[in-house]
Amino acid sequence: MKKITALFVFIVAAMLCNTSFAQKQDTLAKINALIKKMTVEEKVNMIHASSSFTSGGVKRLNIPELTTSDGPHGVRPEHGRDWQLDGDKLDSGTYLPVGVCLAATWNPQLGYAFGSVLGSEANYRGKDVILGPGINIIRSPLNGRNFEYLSEDPYLVSRMVVGNIKGIQDQGISACVKHYAGNNQESKRFTIDVNMSERALREIYLPGFKAAIQEAGANTIMGSYNKFRGQWASQNHYLLTHILRNEWNFKGIVMSDWDAVHNTMQALWNGMDLEMGTDLHMLPNPNYGKFWMGDTVISLVKSGKFPEYLLDEKVRRILYVMSKTKMLDGGRKKGEYNTKSHQQTAAKIAEEGIVLLKNQSNILPLNKTAVKTIAVIGYNAERKQSMGGGSSQVKAFYEVTPLQGLHNLLGTQVNIIYAKGYDITRGATANADLITEATQAAAKADAVIFVGGWTHGYNYSVWSDNAYDAEDIDKPNMQMPFGQDELIKAIVKANSKTVIVLMGGGAIDMTQWIDQTPAVLQSWYAGMEGGNALAKILFGEVNPSGKLPMTFPKKLEDHGSHALGEYPGDTAHSLLLNYYDDIYVGYRYYDTYKVEPQFAFGHGLSYTTFSYSDLKVKMNGKKATVTLTLKNTGKQAGAEVVQLYVSQPGSALPRPLKELKGFNKVFLQAGEQRTITIQLNEDAFQYYNDAMNKWVTDGGNYIIMVGSSSKDIRLSSSIKM
Repeated sequence: MKKITALFVFIVAAMLCNTSFAQKQDTLAKINALIKKMTVEEKVNMIHASSSFTSGGVKRLNIPELTTSDGPHGVRPEHGRDWQLDGDKLDSGTYLPVGVCLAATWNPQLGYAFGSVLGSEANYRGKDVILGPGINIIRSPLNGRNFEYLSEDPYLVSRMVVGNIKGIQDQGISACVKHYAGNNQESKRFTIDVNMSERALREIYLPGFKAAIQEAGANTIMGSYNKFRGQWASQNHYLLTHILRNEWNFKGIVMSDWDAVHNTMQALWNGMDLEMGTDLHMLPNPNYGKFWMGDTVISLVKSGKFPEYLLDEKVRRILYVMSKTKMLDGGRKKGEYNTKSHQQTAAKIAEEGIVLLKNQSNILPLNKTAVKTIAVIGYNAERKQSMGGGSSQVKAFYEVTPLQGLHNLLGTQVNIIYAKGYDITRGATANADLITEATQAAAKADAVIFVGGWTHGYNYSVWSDNAYDAEDIDKPNMQMPFGQDELIKAIVKANSKTVIVLMGGGAIDMTQWIDQTPAVLQSWYAGMEGGNALAKILFGEVNPSGKLPMTFPKKLEDHGSHALGEYPGDTAHSLLLNYYDDIYVGYRYYDTYKVEPQFAFGHGLSYTTFSYSDLKVKMNGKKATVTLTLKNTGKQAGAEVVQLYVSQPGSALPRPLKELKGFNKVFLQAGEQRTITIQLNEDAFQYYNDAMNKWVTDGGNYIIMVGSSSKDIRLSSSIKM
């Protein structure tokens, strides 16, 4: 009977495989048949933009335009064909927390939920491609786009991006992972020539993109603006052909960032499929045929200077993605828009992404019955952030600010006094009148909640004077803008029970007040439900579980990209930007060079406590199974992110002191314990030997470390390869 069952399973599996193969062959045949019917002009029309956010279709063959949409944190309100808002149409959607807040959850399941919301709402709005997620490594604290990205660590990026992309594409929408590659700053992004070692490229800057392609199956990828080793990234043979196509076997669409192509023949020959952009000089009636991959290509093909079969390959890839997402047969899902479920996803990500950095003497959580009056101070407490950030701009259906969230939670039970504290004007210093108002409010309160930090800016804030976290703008330094340092010091002097809440895409210099301040939270830009999430954490209805996806330095010069590397590039000469920090990015630098951070990578506190015990490592060839016991030793339920780092003390080439190779977010009730298992494949022990141009595993001793952050290692064990 068992043999018959096994044979039946084998036959069914074979039939399914054959069906899948037959379907693929049928799809390919249909695509090839379409291509044969197309003129050269129609083919070329498909490989460049036809409007600000679409590429050309072929109406007579029922091939639609491909409609793209920013952004990574919500379907942006642009009209399908231009940069204008939709106006009288429903364009207010779910405003999700930003990418770095998602990464701070250290919860890949939320990555999938995040992507599912984007995909569903893109379907509803008639979009075909979400221009995201953005996954460039956070190399410098100054990058204005760090809020969009995920982490300084390639392993954490890889694990979070896979779920995000699958969530988008399971809704029938294509994800466009960006910006490939070396776009780690916004300053001079249109001109710099990024130069890094092959080892840094392979170990730090490519793993996220590789996971996006090979594990998540991203349908599209976007080339970046910058040059890479002397050639523009959007027409870079090594990146687009050698690695992306040949090594990773990518079958989808390579599209340029907007106006990032510079040469027709290089773009055509080196792997670019679709040139996107907006000819702003010709608005309101731009001629998209004048793009680099426009009418010139028609002439090149007809004169025999560029082979038509290569043009066909580009069209074939576009049609393949259209077929895969059911654009050609009208079978696309309808999607949903700004549902209760979508709002709950935004809330959950905010709750798990907000990080409790400091909680001296357990000042938090605040007690609703003990606190009669609170002073809420800071412009960011009442300021909405959704319409800022450049390409991440989202028109939110609603946005709960921190001040509104506190009102929602506390009602009339607690008296709330609000003081603005500072003005948002670039270059502004401390306003004495506003500080006086704030300190008077603080002195009357049982507790103070200060909400400050960075700002997005408004209305395509890429051009806003007040934008610090936005596309095309980097921060000038790590200092708190708008005179906030002076304000905080005055508030703390007036009331020692002050909680600091920081908004923004990353680290800020806290050295002037951190030692005098008992509690600090990093709230990022936490989306439409961010204010509610923050209030629940402050008053203990939600136990914080976020962990930093990047290191927070004490001061800018402590950071590896500034201590070792170059930033923002040589403006006087060639604009060559050397990544001298090499593989020592983020905590890899701090650990190896013994520099004390303000807050370590992976750091984040809870209102409960956890114990680690009974670490065991079982080897199976060059793989390992790591187990340990995690126990909630506190009095309330909470979540801990168990982080696993690998160290190789005696490697043939220098390596960082330790590297993240596994993690598991675990939710436990008070007193509950659980056995945690983390699997390590051979790649967890490898490094890229750029003398041999391959990944290698050295024999010898390795150390397995597990803990609560990169600095808080609880257990370790030695193994031998």
